[in-house]
Amino acid sequence: MTKKILISAAILFLANWTFAQRFEGGLLAGFNATQVEGDYFKGYNKPGILAGFFVQTDVAPAIFAGMEIKYSQKGSRKRIKQNDPDPQKYIMRLGYMDVPLFVGFRTNDRGAVVAGVSAGYLIHAMEFNEYGEFPSEDQNAFNNLDLQPFLGFQFDMLDQVKLDLRFALSVLPIRGHPGDDATNYYWLNNQFNNVISLAAYYNLGR
Repeated sequence: MTKKILISAAILFLANWTFAQRFEGGLLAGFNATQVEGDYFKGYNKPGILAGFFVQTDVAPAIFAGMEIKYSQKGSRKRIKQNDPDPQKYIMRLGYMDVPLFVGFRTNDRGAVVAGVSAGYLIHAMEFNEYGEFPSEDQNAFNNLDLQPFLGFQFDMLDQVKLDLRFALSVLPIRGHPGDDATNYYWLNNQFNNVISLAAYYNLGR
């Protein structure tokens, strides 16, 4: 219930903010390629979706600022290759409600560099191996909050559509290492989300 209230309040705040100020806003949707720092698996092998809303406003001729509210899938996945000597399966699926705040600098008429920080609240988490979802005795809780500074680039494709490419890395662990435990074959150290995202932004106007 608390999660629903917080999400509803954030959406209402965003809507009121958009209409009360000279902001432009719209919809966004795209994909994540993710991995988790602190496990044994390298590579952005866990795909996910992202979708939400954004608002922004100009603060100077070449500078703009804004915020977003979006659902974002993150996690990790062991990629099993042919003739893999260790064919154990592992998938971590995390779903966050993220609220990024950002500042952008227009480098030319069609491109911009964006930077900011995104606060995320974990709304679901699951882990799987070759036998299915982890049983309760093998589950280790994740932290509810995630904090990710990010750097990205935007390119205006059309008058109302732009592409946004971002790189983000958590500065707070999504969970800490539980200690020496031989059963945690997938767990190396404190874990952090590492995300590359590509999204399309559709501007609904002022």
